[in-house]
Amino acid sequence: MKASPYIYIYLFGDVEDWIDTEEVGRVIQKEFRYPLKITSSEIDPQIAYDDSRSQYYSTKILKEMLSHLPNDALRAVGIVSFDLFIPILTFVFGEAQLNGKVGIVSIFRLRQEYYGLPPNPPLLHRRLIKEIKHELGHTFGLIHCPKRECIMSVAHNVMDVDSKGMDFCKDCKDLLERNRKG
Repeated sequence: MKASPYIYIYLFGDVEDWIDTEEVGRVIQKEFRYPLKITSSEIDPQIAYDDSRSQYYSTKILKEMLSHLPNDALRAVGIVSFDLFIPILTFVFGEAQLNGKVGIVSIFRLRQEYYGLPPNPPLLHRRLIKEIKHELGHTFGLIHCPKRECIMSVAHNVMDVDSKGMDFCKDCKDLLERNRKG
């Protein structure tokens, strides 16, 4: 009998100082209905650091994650506390391979402190869960959705993240279910 595949959540650096990983894990496991493994990442993110931008190139980290995936990994998402970018954008909250196996999310700009405001752990958790669901949605073949309330709507700033709902719209949920099974 073949063992069930896992969704891995890789924690980079000090991210556990900011989030309740058990709560995040419960929500993600309930949504995607695969067992989860939460573990510290052994990948050195410095390979992706860009001195000229003082940010980390998320695509390089995704490639490293992909090359280190365990055999029982269905998907993996990294959670980092540092700022991410791709060359065509000033920053990204996260990135994922469309129909691939890996994604990454940064809490750097999801934290209220980035905007000069006091910490708000419940808000950070909502934002983080939205972005993890969004990036995992991409790995299951979902593209950006035009419905603002859908978790798959694009977020160019933190207000866009806040205005999203916590769930997939019916069309995205249906596609996720088809892709999850196939």
